[in-house]
Amino acid sequence: MGVLHWDETGEHCFETGIDHGVVYPLKGGRYLPGVAWNGLTAVNESSSGAEPTPLYADNTKYLNLMSAEEFKATIEAYTYPDEFGSCLGERNLARGVILGQQRRQHFGFCYRTLCGNDKDGTDGGYKLHLIFDCVASPSDRSYSTINDSPEAMTYSWEITTNPEEVASYRLEYEAALSGYKPTAVVTLESNRFKAAGAMNVLRRLEDILYEGDVFFGDKPTMPKISTILSVYDMGIYLRDNDYDALLDSSGHKIQSFVSE
Repeated sequence: MGVLHWDETGEHCFETGIDHGVVYPLKGGRYLPGVAWNGLTAVNESSSGAEPTPLYADNTKYLNLMSAEEFKATIEAYTYPDEFGSCLGERNLARGVILGQQRRQHFGFCYRTLCGNDKDGTDGGYKLHLIFDCVASPSDRSYSTINDSPEAMTYSWEITTNPEEVASYRLEYEAALSGYKPTAVVTLESNRFKAAGAMNVLRRLEDILYEGDVFFGDKPTMPKISTILSVYDMGIYLRDNDYDALLDSSGHKIQSFVSE
């Protein structure tokens, strides 16, 4: 019989901070090389929809119909990379001449938050947040005089998203994926990768996001959900030089365990 315990050492968990922001302009259905985003101060995620509409019959509630859920976010920063300008409707007419109110380019966005606890502090792990096919809405800019309490101006943009299909890609170690709705956000949690002995998979995904990968392009890019699943499938088993999975004496594939 299990017994519940509260306030065990190392179980006072929290999430904090924001860093490693990257923006990936989207053109022709493909993500262009990612650009580091310095000066991020906050990302506020929110959702709308997913609201019940009750239907009645025979003088009683018959069922609830749920509306579609929409993912939104607000990005706040002190500055933004030049490449993000096209996502804000800015276009270069000539060197130093920038037009506003132009067509806004879609983009992908990635950032990191830290996971901590009372034992390890903020070294307890991290989460990578991937947001697909974003569109930034116009935002206000307020300029004011410098005085005896100067402050740096903070930019803020509301973004909406177009969800991406979760491909019916079959993972070797799980049943076929089915029943998943399209989504605009994917979270990669290092502690869960570590517990599964799949840190090699997370490192590979980080290479794709931040550095580039020989199979998925030599420059940083936003991996599609099908790519994430493919990388997971290739990394979860030990493989030979031809990338074929190694088998044990019973003919079963041998899972790799990489915890660091």
